[in-house]
Amino acid sequence: MRRAAAFAAALLLLAGCGRQDGDSDRLESSRAFPRADRPVSALGSNQFASEVERDSVNEAQTVMDLAEIGKGMTVADIGAGGGYYTTRLAERVGEDGRVLAQDIDSKALRQLGLRVERERLDNVSIKKGDADDPRLPQSSFDRIFLVHMYHEVSEPYAFLWRMHPALRSRAGKVIVVEVDRPTDSHGIPPALLFCEFAAVGFRLSEFVRKPELQGYYAQFEVGQERPEPSEIEPCRAADEMAAAND
Repeated sequence: MRRAAAFAAALLLLAGCGRQDGDSDRLESSRAFPRADRPVSALGSNQFASEVERDSVNEAQTVMDLAEIGKGMTVADIGAGGGYYTTRLAERVGEDGRVLAQDIDSKALRQLGLRVERERLDNVSIKKGDADDPRLPQSSFDRIFLVHMYHEVSEPYAFLWRMHPALRSRAGKVIVVEVDRPTDSHGIPPALLFCEFAAVGFRLSEFVRKPELQGYYAQFEVGQERPEPSEIEPCRAADEMAAAND
């Protein structure tokens, strides 16, 4: 009897080891949200053009003009990296404005902090975010910038849902600059981007393709209240691509 019981216990243990939680590869804080139906680009592996090259085609000025960035505004630069947009936004909003530079990379934030000190950007603050939560204070921002980084967001529904309340009002806008290519190739097709934003209550208000951006500009604003996480309808990448090609 003891031998049989031990054998049965071993079988149960093996069965337990063989089972895998369908969400075990996800952050626990994201599991209330749908899983994204798309691959994700590796963090930090996208070697983009230098600041000199980007300025030579007037990239930042073009984006800030489209976003109508002016003096006294409060702006968040998510995925700030080395601070290309942070520094230029700081100059544009002036001493009465504020820029919050956010990233999930501690090393990048340390280097950005040194740059902010060196350039004496007194209107810039720095904050560490999470992969599924930009950790922005509520009702605080006129504009939120996501420039060449959204394709790296592995939990878009959790990320956007938590970002939604950070806009100061319905006049606030989220600015996305991306490249029209697969999400595992450091870009995202526009149709899929639109769908993911719409799923959590954002509305597309402007879409522009410009060579200065090496991609496209998409602008979103609050369109409706956020759905509950369990009510979010996930986008199907294949469906969005087929619809875009019709």
